[in-house]
Amino acid sequence: MGRVRTTRRTGAVAGAAALVMAAALPGAAHAEGTAPQPVPTYRAADGAKAVAGKPSTADAPLIEAGNVYEDEISPGERVYRLVLEKDQSNVYVSAVVRPGPTAKVSGSDGIEVELMTTAGRSCPHSVGRASFGYDPVPISAAGVRWGAEDLDCAPGGVYYVKVTRTSAKGSDQGPWPMELKVQREPGRGAGGPTAAPGSWPSGAPSLPGTEAVPRTGGTGFNDARALGGGVWRDELRPGQTRFYRVPLDWGQQLGLSAELSAAKLTKQFTSASNGLTVSLYSPYRSLVSYEDASYDGKQAGVTLEKTPPVTYENRFSGDTDVRSVGIAGWYYIAVTMGGKVAEFTEDATPVPLTLRTDVSGAPAKAPAYAQGLAAGGFGVGAEDRAAAKEGLTAPEAADAARNGSVMRVVAGAGFGTGTLLLLALGGWILLARRGSATAG
Repeated sequence: MGRVRTTRRTGAVAGAAALVMAAALPGAAHAEGTAPQPVPTYRAADGAKAVAGKPSTADAPLIEAGNVYEDEISPGERVYRLVLEKDQSNVYVSAVVRPGPTAKVSGSDGIEVELMTTAGRSCPHSVGRASFGYDPVPISAAGVRWGAEDLDCAPGGVYYVKVTRTSAKGSDQGPWPMELKVQREPGRGAGGPTAAPGSWPSGAPSLPGTEAVPRTGGTGFNDARALGGGVWRDELRPGQTRFYRVPLDWGQQLGLSAELSAAKLTKQFTSASNGLTVSLYSPYRSLVSYEDASYDGKQAGVTLEKTPPVTYENRFSGDTDVRSVGIAGWYYIAVTMGGKVAEFTEDATPVPLTLRTDVSGAPAKAPAYAQGLAAGGFGVGAEDRAAAKEGLTAPEAADAARNGSVMRVVAGAGFGTGTLLLLALGGWILLARRGSATAG
C-alpha cells in the first residue's frame, strides 16, 4: 500500500515538473536570432460535440442548453434548432469564430447570432453582433431568448438559432471553425426587478500601481487565465490575443487597463493603428465594451471605463454596454497586439504586457431564482474566488480539484518559472527517495 501511495504522489509531482518545464519552453523560442514561432491557436472546449448547421430551418440540427458544439461556417447562414420550456428561463447562444492566422479580414466582416420563432420572427432584443478590425482574431457574438422579459418568445416550443457570417468581397471566403455554447439562466422568483436601473458610479477606474505578478493569458474563452484585482504581467507578439477572466459578483464593478511596453524595433518613426485592442465579454460571451490604440513600438495604453455594478435590472436598459452586465459570473478580457506591429518590430521577441484590474464593491445579495445559476455557468462561488486568487484557468481548476494542491501550486502562475521548477523537482526527488526507502 505504501508503494502505491508513493507512486501516485511521485507521478503527481512528476506531472507538475513536466508542466513547469513546458511553461519554460516558450522562452527558448525568444532566443536571439531564432525564427518566430506560430502564436498558439485557440483551445477548443473539452467535450465539444460536432454539429453541422444547415442553410435553412429545414433539417436544422438540435442544440441543447448546457452543451458546447463545434461547427464551421463560410460566408452566409447556418441554422440550428432549440426546444425551450415555458419556464421564464433565458437562453444564451454564443458563436465564437476563429479565422486562420493568415486570413484577410476587414471591418465589414463579422458574425451575427439571432434567435427566432418558427414563424420567422426575431425574438425581441435577441440579436448579437461582432465585427473584426484588421486582425483575424477570435471574436464572439451571442443571441438571447429573454423568456422572462419578452412575451413573444416566452411560450415553450421550437425556436431557431441563425448564425450569419458576413464577409467583404476582398476578404477571406473560406470556412472557419466556429464554437457554439448554449447556456440557460433559470427563471426568476416572485418579486424580481422589472425596470432598468438608475445611475451608478461610472467613469475612469482607480487602478492599482503595485508590483506586477506574472499571469500567462489563455488562447480563448476555454483556457482564459483567472485574475482578481491587481497588476499582472504577461507578453504578446504581433497578431496574438491573450484571454483572461475575472469573477464579478452581484453589485461589483470592473475597471481595467492594458499597457504595451517597448519592443525591439527594426524601423523607426512608424506605428500601427489598432496596435493594442482590449475587449471585455460577458459570462455568456457577449461583447460588453472595447477600446483600441495605436502602437509605435515604444509605449501604448488603453483604459476601459468601469462597468456598471452587476445587477439583474441592467438587462432592461436600452444601452447595450449596460444590458450585457446583467448577471454574475466570469467576465472575459481579450487583449490583442495588432499583426502590423511585426512590420517594424522583431516578431520573435515578445513585448511586455501589463494589465491592471480593479474589482470594486462588496458582493450583493443575488436576486431570487427558481433554480441555481451554477448549472448554466453563471454566478460566483467560493471555487471561483479561489481560482481567481490562484490564477487558474478552467481546465487547471478542474485538474486541481481532481489531483490536489500540487497542481494548484503549478497552475497558479504567481511564482517565477525557476522557483517552480526547483520546487517541483525537489519534491519529485524527495518522494522518489521515500519510495526507495519504502521498497527496501
